[in-house]
Amino acid sequence: MARRLNVAVAAAAAVALGLTGCSSPSSNNDNSGNKADTGKITKQENALDPNAKGPAPEVPGARKGGTLQVVAQTTPNTFDPTDIYFTDSNEIGKLLFRTPTQFDIRNGKPTLVPDLTDLGTVSADKLTWTFKMRPGIKFEDGTPIKVEDLSYAIKRSFAHDIYANGPSYQQTYFKDGGKYKGPYKDGDNYSGVETQGTDTLIIHLEKPFSDLPFFMSFPMFTPIPKAKDTKQDYKNHPLATGPYMFKGYVPGTSLNLVKNPNWDANSDAARHQYPDAIDFAWGGDAVKMQQAVLNSKNPKDSNTISYDVLDATLIPQLNGEKKAQLVQGESPCTIVVNLDTRKIPLEVRKAIAKAYPSDQIWKVAGLNDYVAEPASTVLPPSVPGYEKYTPLPDLTGRGSGDAEGAKAMLQAAGKLGFEVSWYFDNTKSQTQQISQTRADALTKAGFKVKPIGVSTADLRSKLSNYNAPVNLGQTPAGWCSDWPSGGSWFPVLFQSHSIADGQTWGFLSDPALDKEITDIADLPADQSTPKWAALDQKIMGMYVAIPRYYDKMAVLQGTNVGTTVGDPTMGMPLLTSMYLKS
Repeated sequence: MARRLNVAVAAAAAVALGLTGCSSPSSNNDNSGNKADTGKITKQENALDPNAKGPAPEVPGARKGGTLQVVAQTTPNTFDPTDIYFTDSNEIGKLLFRTPTQFDIRNGKPTLVPDLTDLGTVSADKLTWTFKMRPGIKFEDGTPIKVEDLSYAIKRSFAHDIYANGPSYQQTYFKDGGKYKGPYKDGDNYSGVETQGTDTLIIHLEKPFSDLPFFMSFPMFTPIPKAKDTKQDYKNHPLATGPYMFKGYVPGTSLNLVKNPNWDANSDAARHQYPDAIDFAWGGDAVKMQQAVLNSKNPKDSNTISYDVLDATLIPQLNGEKKAQLVQGESPCTIVVNLDTRKIPLEVRKAIAKAYPSDQIWKVAGLNDYVAEPASTVLPPSVPGYEKYTPLPDLTGRGSGDAEGAKAMLQAAGKLGFEVSWYFDNTKSQTQQISQTRADALTKAGFKVKPIGVSTADLRSKLSNYNAPVNLGQTPAGWCSDWPSGGSWFPVLFQSHSIADGQTWGFLSDPALDKEITDIADLPADQSTPKWAALDQKIMGMYVAIPRYYDKMAVLQGTNVGTTVGDPTMGMPLLTSMYLKS
């Protein structure tokens, strides 16, 4: 099965929280939490609206005009739609690229709606999906979008030798996806994609994939005319179909967007086109940029939003009028401590959870309530299928640890002195302190501990080596939705193939569990969603990981930036609905 990278955490958030990766957080920064239970969300329902039509409802108070400034420390890696996967470029891509389906954020929650096509219909055997194109939609140059442009973009996504960063679900699920290498090597004749007439796109599958309409919201499904595919150069000016298009681009430094005159608001159910222009600047110091935005001493800073995660040093300033400059929202990520069930028996895993010093690590890691919320489930609150069931014992993401209780559990299991081992970054004081905090607590509980310090450069490869001589804290140390559904979590993290894929929590290999996950994943979204919560609770009861926290969005905006909402599918500000007050 293809390696399934996560869409988020945004690179900026990863840096701020000490994570070593964006796609699959792989930190040894064991950041659990002690935030009081807010009780805001107890259950997240799936939402699809196949009848949604443009124009999108106006944002209350919004006005047109002006230039919105967007800043961040970390640079998006590409704007080639086929190669986009990380959060920042995905969110920016929503300004540029229309896709077969898209997410409309309603009251802070994602609803899947039609965009270039309907939401699709599936055949009785679940192996053929048919999507009908909507008429009259154009590229930025005024050229009508053809169904062949959609088909070609899908074929282009199989050229993973060139577009190595993009999603790879199509290689697993689409017919002959493991054989076809894209149009450059294997030509246009590909059995997995078919067009009929002028408005029908047909996708043939190798096996059922009920979440296909969600997957088709990715930028890789935006239409690309074959004649205008400049391969590696396409990223420098991809053809826009959304409300904005490229005006100027300096890779790694800046991007200037202007209105796309050929975007039709009447055909778009989710996007808006309020600012005249949107200018992005990357590479500055995150704290300095956030401070400038917070002060808003000049027109440019007052028109700016920073999508770097809120720095803890600025929190004391968030009072009075400045409190309104804080933009908060949900993120699609859960951060955990991975436990190797191949090497650690269940009763020992329970003892680790009993002894775990979550509160102390939260403090050492410098986390705060704005950017993190203690976790007790697999799915985060932003994902349909989430349900806030009563947490399993000692899996609450909070607490100081119970050394005596854990030691009693080890004694009862005949495992006193059981060795637990992990890698940590020994070049940074914070990661050293986190590792020492964990070691002290587990030693006090009767474990033999073996922390192994390595350099930053070596950490990621060590953590991802599933044959390494450790049994705790390996990657992925967190997971984020590729789309808001349990289908982008459970099949990838908990089935037997997940070990070979290099993306597992718990290293489970259970044919019965494999079948249970597949049976749910094969159901239509409205039927699978309520079943994920029960499976979530079952897997947490196996103690495959210690939940740390749910990532949260907390960013700052200038005083002239209008009401901003979060995009829970990305953990980013929803750029397509932003405006300036004056």
